[in-house]
Amino acid sequence: MLSCRELSETATDYLEGTLTLRQRVGVKMHLLMCKHCRAYVDQLAKTVALLRSAQTGQDSIEPDPRVIEVFRNAAGKP
Repeated sequence: MLSCRELSETATDYLEGTLTLRQRVGVKMHLLMCKHCRAYVDQLAKTVALLRSAQTGQDSIEPDPRVIEVFRNAAGKP
């Protein structure tokens, strides 16, 4: 089973639907047992939805490529 740390590292990929079936099952099993991670993933999903809705408004928020790069490097992704 995934640890809370492993779940937090894969939460964005889970929400984006880019995990394998095995990874998704692992995340779902962890979320069934861990209320703290359920709250974290729920909060992350709401944040993403809020940012997306803000982008459709007049004042669009453009992601800073440097910030994205920092997050990718922290997660060990290319």
